[in-house]
Amino acid sequence: MTEDAPRRRPRWPRRTALAVALSLLVCGLPAALLADAADRAADRPMAAGRADPADRVTSAGRAARLGRDLAAQLDRQAVALRRGDRAGFLAIADRPARPDLARRYAALRALRVTVWRAEPEGPPTAVAGQPGRWRQPVTFRYCLVVPDCRPDPVRVQTRWRESGDAPVLVAVEESRAGRTGPRPWEVSELVTAVGPRTVVATTPAYRGRLPGLLAGAEAAAQVADRFAVAGPPPDRYRIFYAGRAEWRRWYGGGRPRWTAGYAVTVGDGRHEVVLNAAALTVSGPDELLRHELTHAASLPAAGWRGGSTWWLVEGLAEYAATDHAPVDRYEGLDEVHRFVTAGWDGRLAGLAPADDAPADRAGAAYGIGYLAVRHLVDRYGEQRVRDFFQAALSGGRAVEEASAQVFGEPWQPLHDECVAYVRARA
Repeated sequence: MTEDAPRRRPRWPRRTALAVALSLLVCGLPAALLADAADRAADRPMAAGRADPADRVTSAGRAARLGRDLAAQLDRQAVALRRGDRAGFLAIADRPARPDLARRYAALRALRVTVWRAEPEGPPTAVAGQPGRWRQPVTFRYCLVVPDCRPDPVRVQTRWRESGDAPVLVAVEESRAGRTGPRPWEVSELVTAVGPRTVVATTPAYRGRLPGLLAGAEAAAQVADRFAVAGPPPDRYRIFYAGRAEWRRWYGGGRPRWTAGYAVTVGDGRHEVVLNAAALTVSGPDELLRHELTHAASLPAAGWRGGSTWWLVEGLAEYAATDHAPVDRYEGLDEVHRFVTAGWDGRLAGLAPADDAPADRAGAAYGIGYLAVRHLVDRYGEQRVRDFFQAALSGGRAVEEASAQVFGEPWQPLHDECVAYVRARA
């Protein structure tokens, strides 16, 4: 399943915008089943041109042995990474593969990797026409900074060649599952700053911005922690600050032009945040950080696809971004006014902007979501609105059912109240 990350209202040139976008795990057939299939085939006449069943058994056994050997190599590499042994990390690899692996090693160490496990999936597969060459899908599970986190998975394809006593790693390909790959540490040199609640990473070109980004992230985390509706807040919020090239490449790129940041699901319940350096040269990242970290704290562990609750997800994040500022100081009111007076149909469920929407249309949608949530907070209080959010998203209930459960009132009259509030404030 692919998840599009929520996007924040645009602010060109003085406002910010964002977008919100999992790994697909495919298990190979165990070697024992392959061998069993070959044994059964021996009871039937062999068709002309087919390989002898005994050859298939031999091939399956060879793949199983190689699989055990390369798993041992990956285990040695994992131990080296956790210990900070660069030479040991590179030792299992072919020489041409080492520069890429050295960059990955440095990035993961900069991110303070604490857990790293390699889990090969099924037996390796021989590469056709290349004797002694094999492919092996591997799921890596890792933690950053925190030693006892629930590890995040990333699935990649690895390539190997037979060599003497142990196989040699030829390449580790980039993860490419939907919009969760490649991850920044797979493809970029990174520098980092770590605080009590956040880790911020960027490329060396933006090293000088790390102190300000970390200070902003730590302050934003204090706000976002309030909106962890379905459990404790994230152990660490992970924020990646992307230059132009990285913005196009990290997590698959391809976000709308007006996007200034997004949160993307990378594991079971974890979201990582990406900020677009090109969109933050004037207004700074503070509001955007509060918005995006609120997504990371509040979005369901199972993911979220948008749709009819888009206004609620973005409205809650915008509410957090304003940090209790008066409504008349909200910078998106002009866009809301133009959109409403141009003939808005008054439906909250249809607010989500298209990827190719003009920036002011997207900004108006975020603003309307904010005003609707603000009205609910003013009427029921922040805690009950958080409960409503959890019931409507994490609880898997429709908005109508969530309204009856949390507010004790049918949704349609409340919806109409929110729309009236939006029209009055616009």
